[in-house]
Amino acid sequence: MQKDRLANQGRRRFLVRAAAGGAVAGLVWNTPLAKLLAAVVTESEQEAPGPAYGFIVNIDRCIGCGKCVEACSIENNVPEGYVRTWVERYVVTDKGVHVDSPRGAIDGFEGLDDEIKRDARQAFFVPKLCNHCLEAPCIQVCPVGATFHAPGGFVLVDPEHCIGCGYCIQACPYGARFKNPETHVADKCTWCYHRVSRGGLPACVEVCPTQARLFGDVRDQTSDIGKIYTYGNWSHLKPEMHTEGMCMYLGLPREVV
Repeated sequence: MQKDRLANQGRRRFLVRAAAGGAVAGLVWNTPLAKLLAAVVTESEQEAPGPAYGFIVNIDRCIGCGKCVEACSIENNVPEGYVRTWVERYVVTDKGVHVDSPRGAIDGFEGLDDEIKRDARQAFFVPKLCNHCLEAPCIQVCPVGATFHAPGGFVLVDPEHCIGCGYCIQACPYGARFKNPETHVADKCTWCYHRVSRGGLPACVEVCPTQARLFGDVRDQTSDIGKIYTYGNWSHLKPEMHTEGMCMYLGLPREVV
């Protein structure tokens, strides 16, 4: 479904262009509607299929070092006590699942309690961040349009228009948003849009020592992420939410919430 939606974007551009062109042909060109449709035609004609970015997290490669969280905090001036990306440690025992993430794992993890360590059957780390969803609940609930889709699939927040109501924070099923105590507006991971727009990588991807994080254009079939997106056995967090997130996981255990 998700791959079909990306493929359908090109077809929708054609339909918009064709419908607008037919409508404009029957109008006097100085009417407001004609001018509006003409603008749509011009924009559609100039728009070429661009990249569709995605983020892959490989659970088997994450070692819980926290370098990604630290790099993100420095790069994006994240206020003390808050994180845009974090890492959770899962320890599966016969008694249940122990989950912790001290300070978002910005300093890594300490050793486990003896009891938990003794009963552990499986342990792994799960990095989390904004999923940049194609069907983003945060966009749907924003009353002023401050949260929006940018070209490439980024879900961003316009700080000039955000009123800090917190609706988007409540709507996010992944807990990826917070109210910045310094700016008083919604804040979250942007996949380092400012870096990517200049040809770079998100800071967390760049510093990961095990390449547990992978970022790029999922339409590029020559790239690792393009091949994984097309042929890989990836999964989503909380798939029942049907958000069609562009953050995908390899090796995601069923115990992860």
